[in-house]
Amino acid sequence: MLQDKLQPFINRSEEINELLISPEITSDIKRMTALSKEQSSIAPIVNKAKEYIQLLEDIEENKMLLDDDELGELAKEELKDLEPKKPELEEDIKFLMIPKDPNDDKNIYLELRAGAGGDEAAIFVGDLFRGYLRYAENNGWKVEIMSTNDSESGGYKEVVILIKGDHVFSKLKFEGGTHRVQRVPATESQGRVHTSAITVAVMPEVDDIEIDIDPGDLKIDVMRASGNGGQSVNTTDSAVRITHLPSGLVVTNQDQKSQHKNRDKAMKVLKARLYDLEMQEKMSKEGADRKEQVGTGDRSGRIRTYNYPQNRISDHRINLTLYRLDYIMNDGLFDEVIDPLITDHQSKLIEANGL
Repeated sequence: MLQDKLQPFINRSEEINELLISPEITSDIKRMTALSKEQSSIAPIVNKAKEYIQLLEDIEENKMLLDDDELGELAKEELKDLEPKKPELEEDIKFLMIPKDPNDDKNIYLELRAGAGGDEAAIFVGDLFRGYLRYAENNGWKVEIMSTNDSESGGYKEVVILIKGDHVFSKLKFEGGTHRVQRVPATESQGRVHTSAITVAVMPEVDDIEIDIDPGDLKIDVMRASGNGGQSVNTTDSAVRITHLPSGLVVTNQDQKSQHKNRDKAMKVLKARLYDLEMQEKMSKEGADRKEQVGTGDRSGRIRTYNYPQNRISDHRINLTLYRLDYIMNDGLFDEVIDPLITDHQSKLIEANGL
């Protein structure tokens, strides 16, 4: 019964209220902050729960009055207003009771890397990168380029950006995986369609408390930055490569002229990658059901195809096909693909949690 599932939230809210006025907590800023945060996070469901319980009581009271000579008609009219509110409130509550991903409010590191297809894959990294930049702009998010590895034919072999703003991870977490592109390359004289692929990784930004790195586990190399010539090549040893020995992860950064800035950015990306690795390992241990719920899935999994000759974008996880590839890429209209993914994910969570 839904009412029974709601009572613990109300009880916990009342318990937090008591704790927040106790001398023991008011003198402990850290604990007080944590409890206030928890109170804020459960407030929406507590408010809806109280509204729902009150509605059930009002419905019950009016039903008891139906046989009353004087108040029966009035009760009938009241029920006409009250009963349609019940399923609406139940739907709202179901969504509020979906287990929250602790990373949903976080900023993210978005990593795009060219895969099979050589030059054409690198060019598509650039295209998708620009599409995501427009999407970030549409949402009012800020973007910081962490590192780039240019391709000689245009585009990028790899690009890593930090996206900051409201609910960035919750919106972009389903973008991780293999993105396949089908189109006729500019260099193709026969007009044949080529297929290439890139991988996208979405990693939440983490702080020092969440991921602890032993300095002894790091091998740090400094070197001369490389580039395509001209001003982009540094004449000092400012490029930094950090190797995390236990995991084998390697992060290189050469975009800044200062070695210190390159090292700082490389460390931030390394922390995000290690945290992401922990999440992936945890997910695989918890099994396929959890993986389905979390939705980040397997990096090697092909999640989407961009077919330029047909102006088609297809997401293979939810069998979604739209013939609006040009608008989505040029104007950053990724909500057209992302929103159906979020809806599908929420439906699966509601089902999995028996709501």
